[in-house]
Amino acid sequence: QLQLVESGGGLVQPGGSLRLSCAASGFTLNYYAIGWFRQAPGKEREGVLCITSGGGSINYADSVKGRFTISRDNAKSTVYLHMNSLKPEDTAIYYCAADPSLCWYNPYEYDYWGQGTQVTVSS
Repeated sequence: QLQLVESGGGLVQPGGSLRLSCAASGFTLNYYAIGWFRQAPGKEREGVLCITSGGGSINYADSVKGRFTISRDNAKSTVYLHMNSLKPEDTAIYYCAADPSLCWYNPYEYDYWGQGTQVTVSS
């Protein structure tokens, strides 16, 4: 059974850093594109970054350019979201999602989702 589990969220001060993990099981991560999304209270889910099966990354949010990066370790079946210079507006639940072919901006294109991890940026 395909499963995604996010971890690494928490409370961090503005300007701080976090690394989120998306651990995959039940399928071969190598062949999947993995997207990171976030959803703040009262807002729609938005795309942040996606990494293709070949390791290329796509940035979906101008607000995170230069601050967030994405990487994958296929040997560990894990994709990471590296978040630096965090701002209060980055506060949200962060989700990872898997697609067997492509990175998609539209979250409805993804069939597989994790349960999310809360990131709170506050002093």
